[in-house]
Amino acid sequence: MDRVFLGFSNRQLAMTKDTTTVQKSQNKLLIVYVCTILTLCTLYAVQPIQPLFEAEFSLTRFQAVIFTTVIMLPLGIAPIVYGYLLETFSSKRLLRFSILWLGILEICFAFSDTYWLLLSIRGLQGLVIPAILTSLMSYISFMSPRELVQKAIGVYIGSTIVGGFAGRFFSGLFSDMFGWRFFFALLGILLFVMFWMLRYVDEDVKINFAKPQLSQISKVLHNRAFLLLYLSMFCIFFVFQGVLNFLPFWLNSFSAEVSHSKVGLVYAGYIVGFVISLKVLQIIKFFGSETRSMFIGGFIYLLGVQIFHLKSYGIIFGGMFVFCAGMFIVHSIASGYINKLAETNKAISNGLYLSFYYAGGTLGTFIPGFFYEKLGWDAFLHVLSGVIVLGLFLLLALKLHVRRICKHL
Repeated sequence: MDRVFLGFSNRQLAMTKDTTTVQKSQNKLLIVYVCTILTLCTLYAVQPIQPLFEAEFSLTRFQAVIFTTVIMLPLGIAPIVYGYLLETFSSKRLLRFSILWLGILEICFAFSDTYWLLLSIRGLQGLVIPAILTSLMSYISFMSPRELVQKAIGVYIGSTIVGGFAGRFFSGLFSDMFGWRFFFALLGILLFVMFWMLRYVDEDVKINFAKPQLSQISKVLHNRAFLLLYLSMFCIFFVFQGVLNFLPFWLNSFSAEVSHSKVGLVYAGYIVGFVISLKVLQIIKFFGSETRSMFIGGFIYLLGVQIFHLKSYGIIFGGMFVFCAGMFIVHSIASGYINKLAETNKAISNGLYLSFYYAGGTLGTFIPGFFYEKLGWDAFLHVLSGVIVLGLFLLLALKLHVRRICKHL
């Protein structure tokens, strides 16, 4: 009887220990997800209030919009060069002090009074953010059980979407309530809190920075399927950032009643990306293939842009859901399709995908503005529609190329 009781007690003890271990792992993952949300808040918080900076600091529109450009620029080169720059750092130390540095810079931004200082701070933050995001993804992969890694990465993607919306919305809301400096100071304080919380994430993990050689990059780019997909995503994110970066100026131009809060709220359509990221497999199954799904998503995206011609806040608010749905259908499928196409050099193939994606987004934050400034909003949207059509042709060429390869197999 004593042996039976002892065996039962041991099993209870083991189960309790397993439960405690799982709970600790979930708590650490929660810390990582909160860090992700705050990092994306930092990245996009300026976007809805750029017209406010234009007025307060007597800026040109170009000077105002490059607040987003300078922080996004390093994201385009990070997948190619950061592996060589950061491979010698301890992962825990790199993540904690990157979060701390981001928080310090955010506090400095909140209390700065000159345009060039504000712009320089944004540029320095842009150098830190790629290291943070790559470290966070590596920690998620390490701390999650093998069978739950894909789900955990899905939650991470959802966290980036939530952070992108929260940064824009609360920036606009608090700018109306307390002035623009309040939200940036609050973000800085929250980042300090996360720096302190990260001490509970005690593991040191290998950070998955790609270190591509020129010959490997050339080999990937000579693959027609990869090149077509990269160029199409360059076009897609070019348009996405073009619309999101200049939409606040358009909203302010036709209605004085549109507050910063309402500008921030118009980005609510962004949240549809979270739902789509969870339903990718069902979308592919419904439309029949990845390439067909991406093409249809691109067409929805094109329709969404046309809605922004109408001078109505309510219609533009609804149109944002259509616009974001199309974009996230293409992006969510394309990011997974890269791994399906890549039999070797997966890290490099994914790194180049991100480089093309963010390079398109970075250029999209300011180049379309020249058309807006000289020709007006409708011409601006026509130009962006043309870029989407180019992206659709590239996706169609990819579809035909893949079909031709399959026939020869």
